[in-house]
Amino acid sequence: MTDLFDKLKMEAGPLAKYSHMADQYFTFPKLEGEIGPHMTFNGKMMLNWSLNNYLGLANHPEVRKVDAESAAQYGLGSPMGARMMSGNSVHHMELERQLAEFEHKEDAMLLNFGYQGVVSIIDAIVDRKDVIVYDAESHACIIDGVRLHMGKRFVFAHNDMESLEKQLQRATKLVNETGGGILVITEGVFGMSGRQGDLKGVVALKDKYKFRLFVDDAHGFGTMGKTGAGTGEEQGVQDQIDLYFSTFAKAMASIGAFVAGDKRIITYLRYTMRSQIYAKSLPMPLVIGALKRLELLRNKPELREKLWQIVTAMQTGLIERGFNIGMTSSPVTPILFKGGVGEAANMAMDLRENYNIFCSVVIYPVVPKDVIMFRIIPTAAHSMEDVERTLNVFAALKEKLDNGYYRKEELLAVTKSL
Repeated sequence: MTDLFDKLKMEAGPLAKYSHMADQYFTFPKLEGEIGPHMTFNGKMMLNWSLNNYLGLANHPEVRKVDAESAAQYGLGSPMGARMMSGNSVHHMELERQLAEFEHKEDAMLLNFGYQGVVSIIDAIVDRKDVIVYDAESHACIIDGVRLHMGKRFVFAHNDMESLEKQLQRATKLVNETGGGILVITEGVFGMSGRQGDLKGVVALKDKYKFRLFVDDAHGFGTMGKTGAGTGEEQGVQDQIDLYFSTFAKAMASIGAFVAGDKRIITYLRYTMRSQIYAKSLPMPLVIGALKRLELLRNKPELREKLWQIVTAMQTGLIERGFNIGMTSSPVTPILFKGGVGEAANMAMDLRENYNIFCSVVIYPVVPKDVIMFRIIPTAAHSMEDVERTLNVFAALKEKLDNGYYRKEELLAVTKSL
């Protein structure tokens, strides 16, 4: 017998050699000041590309005003209790109505959190007779939801419709024996690569196979499509998405989430989603604030136009300078380099300490061992000057990397005083 804690991994993983500075630097960094393109990190003003504040709503004056007024009127305790028992309100119901209308669905249901919501939706709609078929690069919340499934699950190669069809054939054979159904899960926009899920390709397979489609569109809601209704609208298949999910934590710059679909299915979820039945209702200021955010999202297309102006300038500039940005077709902008974990750490430090630019660095196991990814999130609050400065800095970083500069251990000296 062993002590339960003895088997837990206590080391810091690939960044262990930087453990003297990793906490609150590489991990749990503290960005301070008003949310926006320029914030303070370790006492220095940084050009910040790491916030999912796509439309710049976090500090929009109308949003700040409504947030403050609703907090003053209701506090964070109201409504008190779970929605089913005592936590409902006309504001909650109105937000659901407007979200359903915006997404061209019959009904919508508010969720307290995105991650928890996805896990709980999956748990509620499948049983041991059913089969889940999901994209290999699905977000962790989808993976965790699939892990809870007591029946079979098959994974298809990322955005590979031939692979999906093979898994649907396997799933169809199985449910013909069990009497169950098939749930296909994918994403509208994949948050690391920025690549759109091939929703049109998935939907086309509905002509040959019987399944329901659940789409997590956290990064597509508010940013993709003619009206911002998301990736389903962008690809012209919104009506074929059976369950459409998004969070308020990206384009809405808030907390909470929702799922939209046929009224009978949303009603079923209201009475079966354990994470909502047994959880306190979303606080009133967040609901009223979300109503204002949705109003701006719908009525101020210039916010989305500004976002895409910045996105286009950044991505075009990177490509023209010879950078690899993968297959992104969304605001998410990865910049890919060849190199190891040590070089990634040194590049990130150089970027922050000497160039005053903060953006997320992604390493193995999220990407292969020899890949370094910097993920830039353009927003409507950024300027063209911010873009030009960043392009010039990354050109300098690339030259240093190619010359072997980031393999030098002495570069770590720049953080000894942190």
